[in-house]
Amino acid sequence: MNKLLYRLALSALTAALALPAAAQEYEIIPSPYNYITDSWMQSFAGEGMTWGGTSGVVVQNKGRIFFLQRGETRLPNPVPESYAGFPASLGWNVLQGRGRIWQNVVYVVNSEGELLEVWDHWDHLFKGTNGPGPHRIRMSPYDPQNRLWLVDETNHIIYVFSNDGARLLMTLGEKGIAGNDEFHYSLPQDVAFLPNGMFLVADGLGGNDRVVVRNADGSYHSEFGEGGDADHQFASMHSLAMGPDETLYVLDRDKRDVKVFRQTAQEGSAAYPVYEYENTWTGLDLPLDITVSEDAAWVTDIRPPKIVKYNLDGTPEYSWRLPVEGEHMWIEMHSLAVDEEGNLYGTDNQAGRPQKMTPRNDADPDILVGQPYYRR
Repeated sequence: MNKLLYRLALSALTAALALPAAAQEYEIIPSPYNYITDSWMQSFAGEGMTWGGTSGVVVQNKGRIFFLQRGETRLPNPVPESYAGFPASLGWNVLQGRGRIWQNVVYVVNSEGELLEVWDHWDHLFKGTNGPGPHRIRMSPYDPQNRLWLVDETNHIIYVFSNDGARLLMTLGEKGIAGNDEFHYSLPQDVAFLPNGMFLVADGLGGNDRVVVRNADGSYHSEFGEGGDADHQFASMHSLAMGPDETLYVLDRDKRDVKVFRQTAQEGSAAYPVYEYENTWTGLDLPLDITVSEDAAWVTDIRPPKIVKYNLDGTPEYSWRLPVEGEHMWIEMHSLAVDEEGNLYGTDNQAGRPQKMTPRNDADPDILVGQPYYRR
């Protein structure tokens, strides 16, 4: 991928969102990871097809890693010599669905890149979608069944599947119907989980500007949040993460910040959970995902594509850039996840594919993306 093609792809997104860049407030360091895409998983798409925009990843363990892609991409015929196994090597940006075919949306691999399962029997849920479609996949660390949660933003709906993909266990929202009552969403973006089985929904990009709290059985419990220009108000909740003391971190893509909410109700009380705004972390350009460990947080950001580490007091500590050309290039890291060996997995909605990164032998462990927090 040459620099011109990358600049064209990135400038197209920048112009579409029309947002000014945030001021840099952190040290830029070399990447602590090796990029091994060329020796890892290759596309399993059939003849004439390749990866689609890849929006989600969640690690159950190193033997079971789930990926979410927004369909696959049809290649031109004949395939140009410049094709290097993913759409962006053709100069394509698949964010808007160029060449999209709604197939092989969810698949499962191990850390060696070996394909374990393709959930193509659920592709019918997404066929005909006129828009980005599936946005995130998550898994509760407190769930002994390791159910897979899939958030479909375009269709305003959330699906919960059994771990083997055989059963659709729960559906939240009404497919294709946006709303702001107890039963509907408008472009939902993410989910986060509490130890007692309750969960929170980021709802989202469609003007609702709220976090919906639901009981373990999916019934409505409460909600909080509002749109507006104040620090505590939302513009576009794009990602959620839970941290120590059940602190909630809400990544606001369009405000280019992270809002922190403290849990104030005693677990077991009728009011629980109750969240109160505490502060806002700034210094981002266009953030897309966040993961929080015991003592730090990592945010994927673009303009240029990078990962930013924060201390949990909100201080941005450092950042490292992702490659923007060549066989390991990124346009954006839409989602990130880490396994128990410290390997980092990321997905690119625009360049179209997943990637794996392994810690460098000389990397400081404090620099590497940490294991996501959960209460033990």
